[in-house]
Amino acid sequence: MPWQRHVADIAYELDEETGRLAYREVRLTVPRQSGKTTLMLAAMTHRCIAMGDRQRIFYTAQTGKDARLKWEDEHVPVIERSALAPLIQVRRTNGSEAIRWNNGSIWSLLATTESAGHGAQADLGVLDEAFSYVDDRLEQAMKPAMVTRPQPQLWIVSTAGTEDSLYLNEKIDDGRIRASAGQTSSVAFFEWSAPEDAEISDPDTWRACMPALGITVPIEAIRSDFESMREPEFRRAYLNQRQDRAAAAPWQIISEDNWKACADTSSAIADQPTIALDVTPSRSMASLCAAGTRSDGAAHVEVIGNRPGTSWVLDWFAAEDRVRKYRSIVIDPVSGANSLVSDLRNMGLQIVEVGTRQMVAGCGKFYDLATQGRLRHIDQVPLNAAVAGSKKRNLGDAWAWHRRDNSVDVSPLVAATLALQAHIAPELRPQGTPQIVDPWSMTDE
Repeated sequence: MPWQRHVADIAYELDEETGRLAYREVRLTVPRQSGKTTLMLAAMTHRCIAMGDRQRIFYTAQTGKDARLKWEDEHVPVIERSALAPLIQVRRTNGSEAIRWNNGSIWSLLATTESAGHGAQADLGVLDEAFSYVDDRLEQAMKPAMVTRPQPQLWIVSTAGTEDSLYLNEKIDDGRIRASAGQTSSVAFFEWSAPEDAEISDPDTWRACMPALGITVPIEAIRSDFESMREPEFRRAYLNQRQDRAAAAPWQIISEDNWKACADTSSAIADQPTIALDVTPSRSMASLCAAGTRSDGAAHVEVIGNRPGTSWVLDWFAAEDRVRKYRSIVIDPVSGANSLVSDLRNMGLQIVEVGTRQMVAGCGKFYDLATQGRLRHIDQVPLNAAVAGSKKRNLGDAWAWHRRDNSVDVSPLVAATLALQAHIAPELRPQGTPQIVDPWSMTDE
């Protein structure tokens, strides 16, 4: 692929004065499934047969077991199925695995222990999946083994890890500093990742940081994984961002200051409230929220129920004659709440369905009212947490709340948005409901 050729072209540049490799260290970080295994297979094969004399290559990964699996399942079979098969002999003895080439080159595995690499010479070392290393013990074992060799290289290859990936993070941070300063050195640094503030649901973000997208990785597969994966893991796997840092980024849509400015613990709905229900995709939580208009004309939202499971919803409506009090309930028909529709209808409730177009409008309206100080809430923990942890899901040029980030229960926010939109949109108003003031049409006066 073009990105692989780009890395190889630069990594194998020669110093004009010495005629030897210009870079002693190559650092590469790309999203998962970009093709780094294929690139490393080509680099190690090239080293074995095209460097003029016999070479010694060491490969390792997270653990010795992981390295052996990669070597046994991906490296060896590819070579054995190729035209190069007559040039190798494979030794599979556990603990001394190696590919021996007919020119004397040896490609073997390196253990991840303290003593790994000591006493041996090496021309090429590959530290794969470097996110798993907490220190530089393997590098410290490898580099002295290369010091007498004429053209040594250490390749450090990985997708992003977490804040605990101390070794990889130091290498990446140093590489970024070198790149931003335009420093020339014996280190070649390559990184494909999305900025921390990039819109993660935007395909343009994916295209900018996934070099295999549209070549070996279908965009449909990424779109599907975006819908099903936890956001921190999607960020790490496909945007190549450190997981912990990305996960600890609250208040990305509505700011904390704006939301706190809307809090009023004495706020109350003055007219007939609209009730909405949302159920998380995992069905682990359900939320009932109310929206209405205050006596001063401002919009008001509040959580009236946020509990595990869904069975409590029917019990709540059955108590205190609430079916007659509220008369209708708002849901998104493509959400988990749809499974309760028949039971709620049998109880006598009118079902108001909010489609994608109205949901998008509701999200925009909720955002505008909150950021302009024209929305009131009563400072409830479930709704506060949902707003703080909310993320966007792009829908063309618009967006809606992203429901599938399991790190936060966004059902209170979704239910509040549904209730607010249904309360102020005439086309969603149940029959027999009196005219409601639209807070969107209010002026500052």
